[in-house]
Amino acid sequence: MAIIITDECINCGACEPECPNTAIYEGGIEWKMTDGTDLKGTVIVPGGNSYEAEAEQEPVDMDVYYIVPDKCTECVGFHEEPQCAAVCPVDCCVPDVDHEETEERLLEKKAFMHL
Repeated sequence: MAIIITDECINCGACEPECPNTAIYEGGIEWKMTDGTDLKGTVIVPGGNSYEAEAEQEPVDMDVYYIVPDKCTECVGFHEEPQCAAVCPVDCCVPDVDHEETEERLLEKKAFMHL
Protein backbone atom coordinates (compact mmCIF):
# COMPACT_ATOMS: atom_id res chain seq x y z
CA MET A 1 0.00 0.00 0.00
CA ALA A 2 1.26 3.49 -0.72
CA ILE A 3 1.56 6.20 1.90
CA ILE A 4 -0.69 9.26 1.95
CA ILE A 5 -0.17 12.63 3.61
CA THR A 6 -3.25 13.73 5.52
CA ASP A 7 -4.70 17.22 5.86
CA GLU A 8 -2.99 17.49 9.25
CA CYS A 9 0.24 18.23 7.32
CA ILE A 10 1.90 21.44 8.53
CA ASN A 11 3.88 21.85 5.26
CA CYS A 12 7.23 21.59 7.04
CA GLY A 13 8.77 19.72 4.09
CA ALA A 14 10.73 17.25 6.23
CA CYS A 15 9.41 14.31 4.22
CA GLU A 16 10.25 15.47 0.70
CA PRO A 17 14.05 15.01 0.70
CA GLU A 18 13.74 11.62 2.45
CA CYS A 19 11.84 9.94 -0.41
CA PRO A 20 14.12 7.66 -2.48
CA ASN A 21 11.63 7.76 -5.38
CA THR A 22 10.97 11.51 -5.46
CA ALA A 23 7.30 10.68 -4.95
CA ILE A 24 6.63 13.58 -2.54
CA TYR A 25 5.80 17.05 -3.81
CA GLU A 26 4.76 20.35 -2.29
CA GLY A 27 1.05 21.09 -2.62
CA GLY A 28 0.14 22.68 -5.95
CA ILE A 29 3.38 21.61 -7.67
CA GLU A 30 3.11 19.48 -10.82
CA TRP A 31 5.02 16.19 -10.87
CA LYS A 32 6.69 13.94 -13.46
CA MET A 33 7.47 10.24 -13.57
CA THR A 34 11.05 11.14 -14.55
CA ASP A 35 11.67 12.98 -11.27
CA GLY A 36 14.08 10.77 -9.32
CA THR A 37 13.66 7.76 -11.63
CA ASP A 38 15.28 6.28 -14.73
CA LEU A 39 12.03 6.35 -16.72
CA LYS A 40 11.77 7.83 -20.21
CA GLY A 41 9.12 7.97 -22.94
CA THR A 42 5.74 6.34 -22.54
CA VAL A 43 5.65 4.10 -19.48
CA ILE A 44 3.05 1.77 -18.02
CA VAL A 45 3.64 1.42 -14.29
CA PRO A 46 3.18 -1.97 -12.58
CA GLY A 47 -0.30 -0.90 -11.42
CA GLY A 48 -1.36 -0.43 -15.07
CA ASN A 49 -1.48 3.38 -15.35
CA SER A 50 0.19 4.92 -18.40
CA TYR A 51 2.24 8.13 -18.40
CA GLU A 52 4.49 10.16 -20.64
CA ALA A 53 7.45 10.11 -18.26
CA GLU A 54 8.61 13.66 -19.09
CA ALA A 55 5.11 15.21 -19.02
CA GLU A 56 4.02 17.31 -16.07
CA GLN A 57 1.06 15.84 -14.21
CA GLU A 58 -1.61 17.61 -12.19
CA PRO A 59 -0.86 17.97 -8.46
CA VAL A 60 -2.52 15.37 -6.26
CA ASP A 61 -3.20 18.06 -3.63
CA MET A 62 -3.17 21.83 -3.85
CA ASP A 63 -2.78 22.69 -0.16
CA VAL A 64 -0.38 20.26 1.53
CA TYR A 65 2.53 18.05 0.53
CA TYR A 66 1.38 14.95 -1.31
CA ILE A 67 2.67 11.54 -2.40
CA VAL A 68 2.20 10.20 -5.93
CA PRO A 69 0.84 6.66 -5.36
CA ASP A 70 2.33 5.29 -8.60
CA LYS A 71 5.81 6.34 -7.44
CA CYS A 72 5.55 5.36 -3.76
CA THR A 73 7.15 2.07 -2.75
CA GLU A 74 6.86 2.66 1.02
CA CYS A 75 10.68 2.68 0.86
CA VAL A 76 10.63 -1.12 0.34
CA GLY A 77 14.01 -2.13 -1.04
CA PHE A 78 15.59 1.05 0.33
CA HIS A 79 14.82 1.26 4.06
CA GLU A 80 13.20 -0.73 6.87
CA GLU A 81 10.24 1.69 7.10
CA PRO A 82 8.73 4.55 5.11
CA GLN A 83 11.10 7.46 5.67
CA CYS A 84 8.39 10.11 5.26
CA ALA A 85 6.53 8.65 8.25
CA ALA A 86 9.75 8.32 10.24
CA VAL A 87 10.59 12.03 9.96
CA CYS A 88 7.09 13.54 10.05
CA PRO A 89 6.71 15.66 13.21
CA VAL A 90 2.90 15.42 13.19
CA ASP A 91 2.46 11.78 12.10
CA CYS A 92 0.44 12.64 9.00
CA CYS A 93 2.18 10.15 6.66
CA VAL A 94 -0.05 7.10 6.96
CA PRO A 95 -0.95 4.00 4.88
CA ASP A 96 -3.23 4.82 1.94
CA VAL A 97 -6.05 2.28 2.09
CA ASP A 98 -7.08 3.25 -1.47
CA HIS A 99 -3.73 2.02 -2.82
CA GLU A 100 -2.97 -1.32 -1.17
CA GLU A 101 0.01 -3.21 -2.62
CA THR A 102 1.94 -6.31 -1.63
CA GLU A 103 5.63 -6.19 -0.80
CA GLU A 104 6.23 -8.05 -4.07
CA ARG A 105 4.40 -5.32 -6.04
CA LEU A 106 6.33 -2.59 -4.21
CA LEU A 107 9.63 -4.28 -5.08
CA GLU A 108 8.46 -4.64 -8.70
CA LYS A 109 7.65 -0.93 -8.79
CA LYS A 110 11.08 -0.04 -7.33
CA ALA A 111 12.85 -2.19 -9.94
CA PHE A 112 10.73 -0.66 -12.71
CA MET A 113 11.54 2.94 -11.75
CA HIS A 114 15.22 2.38 -11.02
CA LEU A 115 16.50 0.36 -13.97
